[in-house]
Amino acid sequence: MTASPTKRTSAAQGTSTSSSASGSPQVQRRTGRSARTGRSAVEARTGPFVLAVANQKGGVAKTTTVASLGAAFAEMGKRVLLIDLDAQACLTFSLGVDPDTVAVSINEVLIGQAGIREAIVECADGVHLVPSVIDLAGAEAQLLGRPGREFVLRTILEDVAEDYDIVLLDCSPSLGVLTLAALTAAQGLLIPMPCEMLSHRGVGQLLDTVRDVTRLLNPKLEVIGVLPTLFDGRSAHSQAVLADVGQRYGLPVIEPPIPKTIRFAEAPAVGRSILTTSKSSKGARAYRAAAKSLAGRIWGA
Repeated sequence: MTASPTKRTSAAQGTSTSSSASGSPQVQRRTGRSARTGRSAVEARTGPFVLAVANQKGGVAKTTTVASLGAAFAEMGKRVLLIDLDAQACLTFSLGVDPDTVAVSINEVLIGQAGIREAIVECADGVHLVPSVIDLAGAEAQLLGRPGREFVLRTILEDVAEDYDIVLLDCSPSLGVLTLAALTAAQGLLIPMPCEMLSHRGVGQLLDTVRDVTRLLNPKLEVIGVLPTLFDGRSAHSQAVLADVGQRYGLPVIEPPIPKTIRFAEAPAVGRSILTTSKSSKGARAYRAAAKSLAGRIWGA
């Protein structure tokens, strides 16, 4: 179920709160800076660590990975911002926000009609979200004619640089303008890839694009690694693909692989991540372990 918000103002935190009579998760519209005041290791940086999660192939558990890692980082006490860069708005739906009720989305932010702070909402898993809407497909076309379009997202994120420890970018399954903008804004790239042989297709092209981006637009971009998803430990094929991934691309493989489980399909129905809906499931445990591994790479913790 997605949230159909009715706003109420919270003066103490500078937010307006959205609630749903149907019991959907609570969502708050951000109007001020982050309420959290605890310092973290990332504050030694000039801003948050920006991690793009991308794969030009659909159905690779990309959105599930963004939602689940975001919740896991929030459990660690990190200040987390998720940005939905896909016009299908799957991440937005997954976190209990109905795109049809969104007043300000990443679409308006990208084309300069609103600031990013106007678009941020608080979600129930302790993360903040910049939601998407179907109109985002038109924003990509508008950006095509804009000089410096690849840098638009990097510039936008400067406005919230002090508010977050990590920003996760849920990229669309393509190598269009928005994905290029995400790679230009990011310090790291995580590639979710199902443990299926056909899923190798397209990864090579994505890595070619990454090489171009690092050479021409963003020399700080680093491929953090491949995150194996939809892993079936009973399948010899899954195990063979998992063993092949690191060697084929010369990239780190984030452990553990994310298992295939019906629990992932159940979580978006209530607008929460699997870390909330099925805390002790093997899928939730795997994402917590993956987040811990990524935290070590990002913050050295």
